[in-house]
Amino acid sequence: MPAPRTGSPPAYLDAPRYIVRRVAAALDRLDPATVRRAVDVLSRAPEIFVYGAGRSGIIGRAFAMRLVQAGRTAFVIGESVTPIVRKGDAVFILSGQGESYSSIQTANIVRREGAELVVLTAKSSSKLAHTATVLLALEFADDADRARHAPLGTLFEAASLLLTDGLIAEIMAANGETEASMRRRHAIMV
Repeated sequence: MPAPRTGSPPAYLDAPRYIVRRVAAALDRLDPATVRRAVDVLSRAPEIFVYGAGRSGIIGRAFAMRLVQAGRTAFVIGESVTPIVRKGDAVFILSGQGESYSSIQTANIVRREGAELVVLTAKSSSKLAHTATVLLALEFADDADRARHAPLGTLFEAASLLLTDGLIAEIMAANGETEASMRRRHAIMV
């Protein structure tokens, strides 16, 4: 067992504080007009499709669940019961680096079918970013503490979860939804 650190907070406290500070700063940098455009695309689409790989995919699944609870028709791309994307639909792709083959391939299909594409990425210059109808970029400059407190894609993933929950709040307001109306659509009524 490693020796306890002295003189500074333990990692289990220091890391979350670092993550919260960096995520809040990234969310503050988002252009409100761009967020409104994303909400508009998601609010008017007859069906919404969500895609992400790895941890981004997990956050995407949570977002799709909340979309359904907020009264939207939503699917997770890759599930066996997911229908085909059609013109007028919206697709929401989460990808930290924006360079994964599967995300770019999905985006190309979406564009070919004429659906709207909302991209959430940490790299506004990525191949995926260039395919977006609406681009939500949560970018993080590297610093000396990032690798120790937020390894790999942790900052993007934490910010993505908070941003997608924020998008749900905007969709709720735009559509007159409440927690009570969402609860009636919860898979297990609580």
